[in-house]
Amino acid sequence: MALLRFLSTTVFPSKPQHVLSSSAAFYSTSFLITKTPKKFRKKRKKKESPRTKSIQTQPNLIRQFENILHRDAHFRFLTKTKEFLYKQREQVLLLDDAGKLHQQLGFPRGRKVLKSILRHPLIFQTYRHSDGKMWFGFTDLMDDLIREEREIEAESELRRVDVVRKLLMMSVNKRIPLSKIYHNRLLFGISEDFRDKIANYPNYFRVVVEDDGKRILELVDWDDSLAVSALEKEFMADEEKAKKAFRFPVKHGRKLELELEDERKLNMLNTLPLVSPYSDGSKLDLWTLEAEKYRVGIIHEFLSLTLEKRAYIHNVVEFKEEFSLTKHTYQMLLKQPRTFYLAGTQMNWCVFLKDGYGEDGELVGKDAQVVLNEKLYKYADMQESEMDRRIEHECSV
Repeated sequence: MALLRFLSTTVFPSKPQHVLSSSAAFYSTSFLITKTPKKFRKKRKKKESPRTKSIQTQPNLIRQFENILHRDAHFRFLTKTKEFLYKQREQVLLLDDAGKLHQQLGFPRGRKVLKSILRHPLIFQTYRHSDGKMWFGFTDLMDDLIREEREIEAESELRRVDVVRKLLMMSVNKRIPLSKIYHNRLLFGISEDFRDKIANYPNYFRVVVEDDGKRILELVDWDDSLAVSALEKEFMADEEKAKKAFRFPVKHGRKLELELEDERKLNMLNTLPLVSPYSDGSKLDLWTLEAEKYRVGIIHEFLSLTLEKRAYIHNVVEFKEEFSLTKHTYQMLLKQPRTFYLAGTQMNWCVFLKDGYGEDGELVGKDAQVVLNEKLYKYADMQESEMDRRIEHECSV
């Protein structure tokens, strides 16, 4: 054994490590393609963001409603800047200051505000003040439209007061923070100075200031004539149509193996009677059928009180506590496609009251404020040359 060990170390010495590695490198297979070349790889489809992903699937899209939301986005700067500028002392704003107010004025962050202003030459104008600084404000045409809007507000004041009364009557404790009504005033056509006008209606409203300084609007007097929902009025006018507005199918109804007509009648019995949004929903057990009927009725009545029979999710959620809504509002509305249509993206969707619109997608029975808004949009998209041609045409006729 000792002899063998001697021979193995002298006659057949082991190769140094560096020699082994060099010989291994000689037979390397690194030249072989072991990965799929980039140009042949399958491109993974990027997961769409909830910010951009449509809430509706392609077969269920109603293009007219989706276009209304595109219009909202298109005129975002116009509507937000109009509101902000109107509240300024002289209804003008320094251009340098405006550039820092992208959120308040509704223009993209990092962009120049002047670009957005110049898109609407019939609505906004810029000028250089004697101090050498650039300012912008309303044109004479816009001043005329604002005067017309103030006239509409004066004429419709009592109707808007009734809308606020109905909102309070639907609320759990017949009280809503005044800030919530103010934040959503454009939704209902309520004027900017509504908070100052509350004192004119002591028989309807009372303002209570809480310990934290929050101002709460309370209902003073209940009015039975106002406690009739739009759905109840529709039921009296067209009972069959109203019956089809909602559907609350019997759970596990298919297991009963009924005939189609019998199943329809059973579901109808489960659906009716509906629960009035002016009843006290806070007393209902949260997850019962009656509670869901109540919440569906609340959304229906809420939308019927809006100018355009629609509201964004943030408008609805702001009244969550007052109207006993749950975090499952989205799923609840999806179950009622006959009455509601959800448009927009998963992060920012809008619910439409379908009966408020005709087959052509036009709003039925437009409020005077809506008509004025549409006039504003038309002028906002016009250039000065187009306006001149239009005036010339009207003069020649």
